[in-house]
Amino acid sequence: MRRLAMAMAFGATLVALPAGADVKAGVDAWAKGDFNRAVEEWRGPAVAGDADAQFNMAQAYKLGRGVPVDPALAESWFRKAAMQGHVQAEDNYGLALFQSDKKAEAVPWLEKSAARFEPRAQLVLGTMLFNGDGVKRDYPRAYALMARASAAGLQSASATLAQMDQYITPADRERGVTLARQYEPQSRAVVPSRASGRESMRVAQASERATERPVPRVEAGTKPVRTTALATTRPARDMVAPPPPKRPLATPIVAAAAGKWRVQLGAFRDRANAESLWKQVAGRLRGVSPSYVQGGGVTRLQAGSYVSRAAAETACGSAKAAGAACVVLAP
Repeated sequence: MRRLAMAMAFGATLVALPAGADVKAGVDAWAKGDFNRAVEEWRGPAVAGDADAQFNMAQAYKLGRGVPVDPALAESWFRKAAMQGHVQAEDNYGLALFQSDKKAEAVPWLEKSAARFEPRAQLVLGTMLFNGDGVKRDYPRAYALMARASAAGLQSASATLAQMDQYITPADRERGVTLARQYEPQSRAVVPSRASGRESMRVAQASERATERPVPRVEAGTKPVRTTALATTRPARDMVAPPPPKRPLATPIVAAAAGKWRVQLGAFRDRANAESLWKQVAGRLRGVSPSYVQGGGVTRLQAGSYVSRAAAETACGSAKAAGAACVVLAP
């Protein structure tokens, strides 16, 4: 009766589950650090179509707990849950698509999340709109979305908003501020499409909302949003060209947890030269630490870790923009 009631409440199809499979039991196991048991409990219900179990499996693959880190499988499970209207899965699916460079596919999901005032989606979508990256450039809307994400407490959004101020005209900024005010009451009226009382899990995701704590349902990780530089493109012909920026606008890379991918920025006979290079690029590779690997009479400057090849390649692009050589190192 309890499962039937929950299925009706969440609009899910009631499917017979393997004996012993229990989403709540998996949540309890996860809370105790028994990640293998948690995954065992979730796998059956996830295959049977339980959206909460699918979401939890996605987070397990994203974080590499109970299973190896596998962004592709995480993305697949997020999609299955998102297609059933699972709100947190929708948010994570859009971000996962963006991170794997599937920007055209990511946009509809990011739009949906941004409309619910999901700060990370607003941060990513706002940057895409500002740079004309995969979408038509729209300075006022980009500024509005970034302003709302900044107001929600995302430090990366606040920093990016300051960079935007160097680019846009006063008229576009004013339109952006006006639009941000229009978004504010809408964000307060949003009602999630799924009820929030179900006993499934939220593991903390990579969010900058420091006040958020793990509660029964999977959230995103613990590290702040990373940023890497993108080359700016020309403004559309119907817009006034802004003054030259002091530095390139950054685009966010949302990562859930440290992975095993690394980047190498060069090899030096003198370690001091490696340390000097790190000082040069450290501002572009926030959220990671340098490693000075000795061997063969040289010091190799490496940095990481990144959750996927795509994240590592993006970091390399940022390092190269700062004048450094860079190669991706596979796990």
